[in-house]
Amino acid sequence: MRVGSRALALAVLMGSWGLGSAQADATTGRSTREATKQPRITLQQTASRSAKPQNVKLNPVRRAAVEASRAALVSPGPISCVPYVRAVTGMGITGNAHTWWDGAAGLYARGQRPESGSVLSFRSSGGMRLGHVAVVSRVVDKREVLIDHSNWEGPGIRKGTIMEDVSVIDVSDRNDWTAVRVQVGRSDEAYGRIYPTNGFIYNRAPGSRPPSQPMMAGGDVGLEELAEAPAGAAPHAAHLSEALRGLNLDATITR
Repeated sequence: MRVGSRALALAVLMGSWGLGSAQADATTGRSTREATKQPRITLQQTASRSAKPQNVKLNPVRRAAVEASRAALVSPGPISCVPYVRAVTGMGITGNAHTWWDGAAGLYARGQRPESGSVLSFRSSGGMRLGHVAVVSRVVDKREVLIDHSNWEGPGIRKGTIMEDVSVIDVSDRNDWTAVRVQVGRSDEAYGRIYPTNGFIYNRAPGSRPPSQPMMAGGDVGLEELAEAPAGAAPHAAHLSEALRGLNLDATITR
């Protein structure tokens, strides 16, 4: 009988230990998932994922905006898309996200081809009237990039959450990144609705060429605005036609 009591006591003890371990594992799992949802990112980590600006001089107001955004990034709490992108890239563009495309004119190069470290500019649309901006962390191919951004709304996403390496695919007819879909949740194959976009703001001065990118035939540097030229200018139209032929898309550009 004493043996049975000891066995029972041992079983109770082992059960209590197992329950405590399970609770600890569950707590650890919740903490890990929470950290995955909203990682604590330092300025050094984020800065290493963005290209350094080239030949772009900022006035005191723009420099102050960058410094304020960097302070907000390293502070606890949520952060919206504009100060996050400004802090990560060092770009001195002010105003709400939907004004960034026009605000970059004459200060930063802009174009329709993704580059690592560039900013994908979302237009105002539907429930996103202030637009959105995100940093391209990696170019997967001509029609997919990975982005880092903050304050994106979606199922299970808290307001002001920073998210990294989110897939974005180009669904525009001409492969000019004027319409995209953004990865939803943790699924690699689930994408949300179509969002209208302007293109990419490059972290360098207008007319400059990205480092290590070779000059293309005819002196062109790709789908990029080299100057404030008319949208229907012949050289730009010719390059678009060449790019579309390379993608085997049935489309023509009027010169």
